[in-house]
Amino acid sequence: MLKHKLNKLSAMTGAAFVMGTLLSSSANAAGPTQKFNDIANNIIGGIDTLPGFLSAISYMMGMLFSVLGILKIKDHVENPTQTHLKDGAIRLAVGGGLFMIPIITESMQTLIGTGTRTEAAEVSKIATAATLAK
Repeated sequence: MLKHKLNKLSAMTGAAFVMGTLLSSSANAAGPTQKFNDIANNIIGGIDTLPGFLSAISYMMGMLFSVLGILKIKDHVENPTQTHLKDGAIRLAVGGGLFMIPIITESMQTLIGTGTRTEAAEVSKIATAATLAK
């Protein structure tokens, strides 16, 4: 029962913190004329650097797991009965996977596009073509 109350209390505290941060941030500093879209644009502008941060974390964790994998393989060579080879191989595979995350995300972004509209998808072009057809 106490655990349930603590979870509910922490959720309410977290929600109050987020709302307080949103309401007292610089997005509302210009006065009450700020709209929700302005706040959303400020949030989106603030997380523009997030992919670079995640790439850096991914590279650092990949390096860490690679070094740990090499050390586990070294332990296996020194004492094969205590340390299994699979422990080192798993760490090396995880490290390689973490090194690949930024490359995969960059190629996915290139495949999907940069978020700009193509001329075929513009609604105004379709609306103009529809009026010309009448």
